[in-house]
Amino acid sequence: MYLADRSAPAGAEPAPDRGPVRAAAVAPTVLALGTVSLITDVSSEMVTAVLPLYLIAGLGLSPLGFGALDGVYNGVSALVQLTGGHLADRVRNHKLIAGLGYGLSALCKPLLLFAHSLGPISVILTLERTGKGLRTAPRDALISLSTPPELQGRAFGVHRAMDTTGALLGPLAAFLILSVAVDGYDAVFGVSACVAALGVVVLMLFVPSGDGDTRPRPRPPRPRTSEDDGAAASVAAAAAVPAADRPAPVRLRDALGLLRLPRLRNLAICAVLLGLTTVSDAFVYLLLQRRTGIGDQWFPLLPLGTAAVFLLLAVPAGALADRIGRRTVFLTGHALLLAGYALLLWAPDPAALPYLVLALHGMFYAATDGVLPAAVAATIPAELRATGLALVGTGQALARFGCSLAFGAAWTLWGTGPALAAAAAGLLCCAAVAGFVLRPAAPVAPLPDPHRTGSP
Repeated sequence: MYLADRSAPAGAEPAPDRGPVRAAAVAPTVLALGTVSLITDVSSEMVTAVLPLYLIAGLGLSPLGFGALDGVYNGVSALVQLTGGHLADRVRNHKLIAGLGYGLSALCKPLLLFAHSLGPISVILTLERTGKGLRTAPRDALISLSTPPELQGRAFGVHRAMDTTGALLGPLAAFLILSVAVDGYDAVFGVSACVAALGVVVLMLFVPSGDGDTRPRPRPPRPRTSEDDGAAASVAAAAAVPAADRPAPVRLRDALGLLRLPRLRNLAICAVLLGLTTVSDAFVYLLLQRRTGIGDQWFPLLPLGTAAVFLLLAVPAGALADRIGRRTVFLTGHALLLAGYALLLWAPDPAALPYLVLALHGMFYAATDGVLPAAVAATIPAELRATGLALVGTGQALARFGCSLAFGAAWTLWGTGPALAAAAAGLLCCAAVAGFVLRPAAPVAPLPDPHRTGSP
């Protein structure tokens, strides 16, 4: 099955015999990148937690305008993912491209201190999302290349858990700053800039250079020769390396050709379909606030509930996906999201609604956010890993961009209830299609032996 198939892609070299796998093994590269993501997410989520309220309540932006802005800057991030993934594979330095992305995002944070109208804020957020797009695919490629295929669900789960720790601390920091600072929003933006700079420093100092690929590399034979023939021996040794083992330059045509891989193409199709009906987190929190009457001062804490559940379940969900199949866990996550939409529409008890919706929202991310890249990585050759991850990530993000625009328009025209009901109906249909597309492949019956006659 596509999301449960943890074997190497067709044509790839077989994985070496690693002996017994330790369940707790996590590569140092994963831990280093998790630390960078933790720090960076503290910075980003401080801004994200207050941004919907700042734009709608502070600047008077309509739901349609916010949906357009949210969709546009996430759409930019999606398109840039392709560039970041292709560049990382082409220059064969995933850390360099990821570092450029982290650095650009960090530079944008202090600029928010000087932007107090929609136009400049839109430009800054677009640049910040550009940095996120540059870093996402190279970072995920580093994680997958440093981890054995059978443990990649766990590795991505560990990274997402550390990343979510930052998402947990960011809204809490924003809440504390807003409660004690006079110019609350500016104070949030200033502290966010300092934290983002720290994340870049940690990346430079502690994430190892290179692609982190753990696959064994063939070594050329060393011919026996005299010291006088040392130079000639070096040339002969280099020539002895088979051409197939020499790294070839990655071309754009190679990247586009990845979509000819059936497993990768099906994963991309399902990611797009489900993204088209996944309502933006900001809209979920705004809907929850309007349904329950939560005060503005408590709004930055809503992402905290999602992040807490995500943090607790990211690693177990990744390990479960490695064990029982990624398709099952991935589709279960979307079923949990659908249940959250249903509660927002029809739950009779507003007092318990925030806890239930945020718990289901966090379970959805735990079951999907790390499981999808782990499944995608299992279908892509190592030399095109970042590009393939970027292709699927771009399709998913562009679909969510479309969902933000459509949901913002539906909210403005129809109201919150009909808009969310339409999204829930669409999610149910798309999940059913994804379950069919990602179904386990039927076993192939062996061909009859023409040389055998009679009954066995």
